[in-house]
Amino acid sequence: MSLRQGDVWMKLLEILQGIDYRLIQGSTDVDIKSLQYNSKKVSDGDLFFCIKGFSTDGHKYAEAAQKNGAKVIIAEKEIWAGDEVTVVLVEDSRKALAICAANYYNKPADKLKLIGITGTNGKTTTTYMIKAILEEAGYKVGLIGTISNYIGDEKLAAERTTPESLELQKLFADMVDKKVDYCIMEVSSHSLELHRVYGLSFKYGIFSNLTQDHLDFHKTFENYYKAKLELFAYSEKSIINVDDTYGSKIYGDVKNVKLTYGIDKESDYRAKDIYLHSRGAKYNLCYNDKEEEISIFIPGKYNIYNSLSAAAVCLSEGIDLDAVKKGLEKVQVPGRCELVGKEYNLDFDIIVDYAHSPDGLINILNTAREFTKNRLISVFGCGGNRDKSKRPIMGEIGSRLSDIAVITSDNPRDEEPMDIIADLLQGITKDNYIVVENRKEAIKKAIEIARPGDVIVVAGKGHEDYQIFKNNKVIHFDEREIIKEILDQR
Repeated sequence: MSLRQGDVWMKLLEILQGIDYRLIQGSTDVDIKSLQYNSKKVSDGDLFFCIKGFSTDGHKYAEAAQKNGAKVIIAEKEIWAGDEVTVVLVEDSRKALAICAANYYNKPADKLKLIGITGTNGKTTTTYMIKAILEEAGYKVGLIGTISNYIGDEKLAAERTTPESLELQKLFADMVDKKVDYCIMEVSSHSLELHRVYGLSFKYGIFSNLTQDHLDFHKTFENYYKAKLELFAYSEKSIINVDDTYGSKIYGDVKNVKLTYGIDKESDYRAKDIYLHSRGAKYNLCYNDKEEEISIFIPGKYNIYNSLSAAAVCLSEGIDLDAVKKGLEKVQVPGRCELVGKEYNLDFDIIVDYAHSPDGLINILNTAREFTKNRLISVFGCGGNRDKSKRPIMGEIGSRLSDIAVITSDNPRDEEPMDIIADLLQGITKDNYIVVENRKEAIKKAIEIARPGDVIVVAGKGHEDYQIFKNNKVIHFDEREIIKEILDQR
C-alpha cells in the first residue's frame, strides 16, 4: 500500500502539531514528502521515525534512512545525523508517529464515526454484524480487522488485526475520500499497548470478553486487561458485556457513558427466550421496555452476545429496528463457525473456525455439541512462538469436549511441530485422541473416521489461507480448499 499523496508536500512544523518535542539540529521549516518507519522504504524528502521494536531498534537504521534520502529523523535518543538532516527528539516515537500521521493525512478520523471493538473473542464477527446493519440502513461503511479491510464494498488485504498508525491513518484518509460514514474496527490489545490508535476518538468502544491469550506479549493477565481498558479512555460511550467477569470490572473502571448487554444479568440490551439450532439462533431482544424477536444465522450462544453488542450500538445511533433485524439476518463471517462441504450432501457436518484460544475452543466445541447427533470430532493445534502456557489447557479442553480429538500442527513458525504437540498432550488425561502432525493429513483422518451424525470441527485457522514454518516460510493452506480436495477424492 502506497503512503504517498501524489505531489503533496507538507511542512515539518505542521506535521509536528500537538507533539512535545525538542529540536536537536536543523529547522522545522522543511518540506516533507512522506512519513516512514521502515528505512528500506525511505526516499528523498522523507521523514523517518526510529521505532523500538521487539527484535530490533529503529534507531539503528537512522543512518540507513539518511542514505536513502531522509530529510528529518524523529527519535527517542540522540543519534548521529548529517549536517543537512533535521533531528527531532520525542519521549515516545510510537505516539509521535500516531499524531504525525494524523496531521499528515489532515486528521481523517475526525471526519468519521469510529466504532472500536476489543476483547479476546468476538471482535471480527461483531464488526461484520455492525457493518451489515449500518449498510442495511443506507450508510457507507469502512471496516478494519483480522480477515480483511473494507471501504464500502471494496475489499483490501489485512496484514494485522489493527494496522500500524501510519497505515491506519492512510486507510482513514481513503475512507474519507470515498465518502464513508462509519468505520468499525477491531482494536487489539497489541495495538493499544503499542499506541497504534493513540490520539483517536471513538464514538463507541465495545468490550466483548476477556480470557487467556497473548500472554507471550503482555506477560501478565493484569497487563492484558489494562491494555484492553485503554480503548475506553478514547471512547465517548462504552458498550459492555456484563455477563463477562471482566465486563463487570470494566464497568467499574470506565468513566464515560456506559450501556450494557447480556443474557444472564440485568442489562440495557438483553436476550431472552433463546432458541439455538444448527444454523443459528432466535431470541427476544429486550430494551427500553420493548421486546423484539431477532434471528441470526451463525450458530452459538456467543454469537448472540456478538449480535447484542451490534444491536446496542446501532439502536443507540438511532438506526431503525427493522434495519437491525435485517442486517443481522444477512451476516456470514468467513472462518467463524463456517459450515464447509454443504454441496457434497454428507451425512456428517464439517465446521471451520478460527478458535485459537482456550475460551474460543470451548465456545466452538460447546456450540457444535448442541447440534451433534452422534460424535464430535475436533482437529486442532497451537501456534509456535506464542504463549506456551495455554497449550496444555487447549489440549485438555479439546479432549474433554470432543469424543475424538485429532491433535495436529497449526502455524509452527520457528518451533518443531512435535514439540508444540507434546506441550498440548501434557493437558490430556482421556484416551480419546490421535496425533497426526501434518495438518492436511489430520483433516483427512477426521473425515475418514466420520460416521453419520458426526460433526467435525477444524479449529485454529478459520479464514487464514497459509501456514507459517521455520525461517518465516509461508505456504498456501486454505482449509476450505483442502476439505473440498479431500472430499473430491473420496
